[in-house]
Amino acid sequence: MGKFSIGDKAEVLDEAISGIIQKVDGDCVTLMTDDGFPMSYSANDLVRIEGDISVTNFEVAQVKKEKELPKKRKAPAVKPKERNTPKMEVDLHIHQLVKSSKGMSNYDILNIQLETAKRQLDFAISKRIQKVVFIHGVGEGILKEELHYLFKRYDNVKFYDADYQKYGLGATEVYIYQNS
Repeated sequence: MGKFSIGDKAEVLDEAISGIIQKVDGDCVTLMTDDGFPMSYSANDLVRIEGDISVTNFEVAQVKKEKELPKKRKAPAVKPKERNTPKMEVDLHIHQLVKSSKGMSNYDILNIQLETAKRQLDFAISKRIQKVVFIHGVGEGILKEELHYLFKRYDNVKFYDADYQKYGLGATEVYIYQNS
């Protein structure tokens, strides 16, 4: 072949590897990579780099330095899907609300859950939070029914099943209309 000479700068065709040719043995060419590793390739896998194109380590260092300059932080773009995700979640499972529900009747538990739901909904309205998800679990549906009864007493809310993929059937999302 004879197209490569020791000292030529060459580049590997399908890889981002380049270096100086150290040894030519028939079709086998040994390249000292820019990282300082000797690697052998078939002459067909290499292409000689002409003098003008080569980039010096100094230039590489300059480019790296520019890339490492801290960029101005852009405000994270809100993806359309995230725009619709609720800003507030309220988990009404009793173990999330009290240290222990031992000795409490179902009636007591339900009342604590409903008081929490009302308090959190009033909080969301006062803070102008537009969407709240109440996680009630599936169970026998009693808490869900009571929640719907509670939500119906508000003029400025509508409610519907929350995102099935995220919550299954165990959550209700409340949309609060904001008065301007």
